[in-house]
Amino acid sequence: MSTSAPSAGSASCRFAHYFVVCGLDPETGLEPDDGTGESFEQSPIHRSFKSRILVHYPESTDRNPFNQDAVNMLCMPRGLSFRTQADRLESHFHSFTVGSEDGSRSYGFVHTFYEEVTGPRIIAAMQTLHRMHHVEHHSASSSSASSSASSPSTSSMDSLVSSLDESDADSLAAAACLGCAGSFDPSHDTLYVSKALCLLTPLPFLGASRHFLSQLHQAVASQTAPPLPLESYIHNILYEVPLPPPGRSLRFHGVRGPILCQRPGPGELPLGEYPLGEAFSLLGVENLVQLLTCSLLETQILLYSQDYQRLMTVAEGITALLFPFQWQHIYLPIISAPLHHLLDAPVPFLMGIQRRDGAQRASLHLPHEANLCFVDIDNHCVDSPEGLPSFPDREDLVRELSDVLRHFGVPLQGGAPATPTPASPELSSLVLEDLMEDRRNGNLGGEELEVLERLQALAWTCGREKDSGRGKTLGRVWEEEDALRVAKMNIHLREAVAGRLAAVFSRYEDFVIHGAGDLDSWMSNREGTLSFDKGAFLSAQPVAHLHFLSRFLETSMFSSFADGKVISRWADREPLQQLFDGRLERERLYDTDRADSPGSRYRKCSAPVESAQAVERRLLKADHTAIHPHLLDMRIGQGRHQPGYFPKLQADVLVHSQSTNKRSSRVTASRRPEPWRTAAGAELSGTDGQQRQKHTPARKHLNQLKFLDSSPQVIAQTHREFVQGLLAECRLKTKRMLMERMGKESAETGQGEANIGGLQENTLIHGLCDLLERTWGHGLHMKQGKSALWSHLLHYQAALQKTEVAAESPGTEQRTCDDGVALLRGSLGQDMRFIQGMSEGLSEVGQARAWISLALEKKMLSQHLKELLTNQELLRQLYKPHAFLLCEEEREQFLFHLLSLNTVDYLCFTHAFASIDVSYRVAIIPMKKLSIAMATVNPWVCLSGEMGDSGVRQIPKNTQEIFFQCKNLGRLSTLQLGQENSGLLAKCLVDCVMVYNEVTGHTYKFPCGRWLGKGVGDGSLERVLIGQLVSPGAEEDSGRWTATPPELASPSQGVRAVLGSLGNRTRVLSVEVHEDMREAANNLVKHFHKPEQERGNLTALLCGEGGLVPSLEKFLLHGFKCSRLFQRNVFVWDFVEKAVVSMETAEQPGNPPGSLLIKEPSCDLLCHYVNSISASPRNIGKEGKFQLLVCLGVRDRLLSQWLPLLAECPLTPRTYEDGALMRDRAAVRSLSRILRTLNEFAVTLETSLVKGVAL
Repeated sequence: MSTSAPSAGSASCRFAHYFVVCGLDPETGLEPDDGTGESFEQSPIHRSFKSRILVHYPESTDRNPFNQDAVNMLCMPRGLSFRTQADRLESHFHSFTVGSEDGSRSYGFVHTFYEEVTGPRIIAAMQTLHRMHHVEHHSASSSSASSSASSPSTSSMDSLVSSLDESDADSLAAAACLGCAGSFDPSHDTLYVSKALCLLTPLPFLGASRHFLSQLHQAVASQTAPPLPLESYIHNILYEVPLPPPGRSLRFHGVRGPILCQRPGPGELPLGEYPLGEAFSLLGVENLVQLLTCSLLETQILLYSQDYQRLMTVAEGITALLFPFQWQHIYLPIISAPLHHLLDAPVPFLMGIQRRDGAQRASLHLPHEANLCFVDIDNHCVDSPEGLPSFPDREDLVRELSDVLRHFGVPLQGGAPATPTPASPELSSLVLEDLMEDRRNGNLGGEELEVLERLQALAWTCGREKDSGRGKTLGRVWEEEDALRVAKMNIHLREAVAGRLAAVFSRYEDFVIHGAGDLDSWMSNREGTLSFDKGAFLSAQPVAHLHFLSRFLETSMFSSFADGKVISRWADREPLQQLFDGRLERERLYDTDRADSPGSRYRKCSAPVESAQAVERRLLKADHTAIHPHLLDMRIGQGRHQPGYFPKLQADVLVHSQSTNKRSSRVTASRRPEPWRTAAGAELSGTDGQQRQKHTPARKHLNQLKFLDSSPQVIAQTHREFVQGLLAECRLKTKRMLMERMGKESAETGQGEANIGGLQENTLIHGLCDLLERTWGHGLHMKQGKSALWSHLLHYQAALQKTEVAAESPGTEQRTCDDGVALLRGSLGQDMRFIQGMSEGLSEVGQARAWISLALEKKMLSQHLKELLTNQELLRQLYKPHAFLLCEEEREQFLFHLLSLNTVDYLCFTHAFASIDVSYRVAIIPMKKLSIAMATVNPWVCLSGEMGDSGVRQIPKNTQEIFFQCKNLGRLSTLQLGQENSGLLAKCLVDCVMVYNEVTGHTYKFPCGRWLGKGVGDGSLERVLIGQLVSPGAEEDSGRWTATPPELASPSQGVRAVLGSLGNRTRVLSVEVHEDMREAANNLVKHFHKPEQERGNLTALLCGEGGLVPSLEKFLLHGFKCSRLFQRNVFVWDFVEKAVVSMETAEQPGNPPGSLLIKEPSCDLLCHYVNSISASPRNIGKEGKFQLLVCLGVRDRLLSQWLPLLAECPLTPRTYEDGALMRDRAAVRSLSRILRTLNEFAVTLETSLVKGVAL
């Protein structure tokens, strides 16, 4: 049984905050609305004129002051519109949202209708405008007509009427053709003007507000006066109808019948009454999921439709699907023409623009399109940004949403939603009778039967209460059924998306970093404090989700969410987060199988059943009933009914509550306990917009209200804040990129690695590209294509070609290309031409991103952009005065922050474009004192990288350098250097090999430090060298290629150090050898435990400095016997070969009985591998053979077995001294255990390492 609801009390607990009437103010008359951008060539009756707030009640409320300009602009975004009796005069409805300074939102619901104009001054002004319009456009002298085609823009049309004397009016009348289209003649036509009734509420009570305003208008249009004056109903909804308690429903009364509203309970999703089914029907499931992805990744979103309510439906629907996250940026689903300057905003936004008749997207002149999601609602099209990742388990989610829509009868192909029309009582009765017959025949079942039973019960109630005057018509029954259907469909759709996000972030709490000891210290160091371990979280996710999640973790909405979790240690959790955490805890209690699998497989959502049942219960039976409208203490003669005209309301009864003491006492007596009221005020902030004071330090609210002010001073201040925001964002992004690249984040969180993974690197670079596009799009006048940055580059390139100014800088190396054009190494023009010449088929946005990546990899991004901005004349031509690029001080700071990125190395361009052709320059650097020997050999090289190898490239005779072009090899890893053993002195001592990438400017150094030739060193004619990146664009290195570079530690030099110590009869500490071995194995283990896309170069870990091969070689050389002071170089391979021979001859006749060790399969395998390597046609020398043996042993999981075999070989005691590690069984067992840890990994070796060996 329903009870009387408590009185509304303070404004924060009321159903509605304000009632507003907008329309034509007879005192100010007609004022053309210049802000709409309409042409004065239109007929005056089709133009827009400024509207005014006629009345609003109350004057103001606590915590929510009335903003007259904003409400007027949103109630009538296109101003006043006029019609005649020949036009359609249907009323229409739309809604809007308006933010406040504290970040909360209010919702406005507007019912617009046409009211006859009775003021003679307005009629005369409209007639005068029509006559002027006809004279200007149909005069015999077209030139004079075009020069005089103007209209007053700011002055009232009353002054226009008064300025025309009677003779002028007669002359205009004589020239007018009253029969032409769009004409107006007061003697034949009736003039109508639009008027808007608006209700402002704290919550999105869409259905209840729409019904109230509709009933109010029906009472105005009716020939019969309503039971009470309209002031009684307006006073009732403003002061006597409270917010329904959470989890309860409330019935209040409009002019023509009861109205029901409800609020979700504490465990349900926030209130969202905008019909999601309509949004899905308008755009289609695929498009809406794409739009949801754009909103989660905080791209710029622009909605486009002729219908304002469609803009709101899509915008509110998308934000409702974001749970538990909240949109953090500009949110203006409806912006009028005076606010179009906000399209310049270089920040993420969600805005909506009305489409004018026949207008196309190109007419909007959008400055930002590189990261813009353009949603053409009327044409069911979503144009998303390039490179947008897919939502996790997108196909499964699309299928689930489609199933829900099909269940509720919503078309899926994307089109105009089917709006059910209320059936007449007679038709409804016939339909109900047919359904009853189907039930008796057994043709209905399941949910259809339940719906029929409800309809039958409601129809019986209608018939029973018909005589009392309180019964429902069947049309009303169908409306309630449709409202219930929409509410249940909203729940199922929202729960499906919420379930997907809950599955992805089910274990997010495990990755929240609680570093600070108290809130004050956390707030003071907030910028440099990490709230979430992104790398660890990503490593626990499925690979298919990483592209989306890596970008989502960088958004403001997720950062705010993670910060809220940290702050919850010292303050209450945000309501949305509290609800989300409660759901996760409940899910883990009932689903223990998924507790330890954060990336578990997607499954359908099963949560909406309880929520749908609760909504159905609340909508079918009201929990509370508000006070009925009643007579007010009004003056006699007020509140008279005049059909078709909204009356002038009596202000003194509406400015404040008029509840009598008797009525208040009666209401108080029927109150429920007070706790519901406090809960009502603290309901979910995402819906109510009520942010508690405890959370004000946790989140910086965006003041949406300032964006609705179109005054020049506020617009200038807004764009000034945009400039400061871009500079701050650049500082934070570059700092984050440096921290990630240098490994500071890993060190602080104990992850240990100093290298950022490729996925996170791509995400940060994508964010930098987006920042540059938004910066270059701010205040842009004109551009070519979608990319603002690439458009500026093209204009700059054209200006250079036109003026024939060579973009040279002092000291820059220059060379001539095949086409004879002199290019600068690393110049802006060269990079642009290379990007334009790529055969990748890139769009303008893709070309801009490729250019940024290339400049960043070459460490010339800041220098290129500085050069681009030197052309001040071009800047002033392309940009408006408020543009960021015209703010000199901020621009210099911006470039300085970008310059800091030169301290780290990136390979973003190399990794992104694998199929392009790249030119390489290779130079062999001999030891200086023996450089003459290089003239007597015929060397060849073969480069290998992450993406392939170059094949064998023969270096011409008598040269040490070669240029060649091949497919992009990626980051270079190895270089095979060989010679043909021909010539007078076919041997040379090579210091290193230098390789220069002509496109990216990267310089690689491949240390050697050994002989190449027969009869010297280990007799190698071919060596596999391990490369290391020196620096991109290292012109200073290229100038030193003919000299001996600084000595660099390499595997060969490390081995020589061991041999030198042997020659000097000193002992290498066994502890150091053990430590090197453990470190090498540990690096390999960490390599394989990383996600595959984040792993580095395996060859370097095996064969490079500090790798497994040189560390094991040190182990085997420890304690090696040497009989003389000057002993020739000894090599581990010599010992291995002799040991294998010893094993093979151990069981021959005449030898002592062989040990059991010799009979093991691992012994046979060792002999087989060593013999196959020895028989290989490759002349890789003894060091190369040992390196190959170790690599093959790791690959085939045999190395840990071979070491004990060598240690127990009879040859070992004769080869090693007593203190050698090879004679220490504990040391051998320890090393064997270390090597055994590598057996669990699948090792893939580079082709350059195993070429020529069939094992």
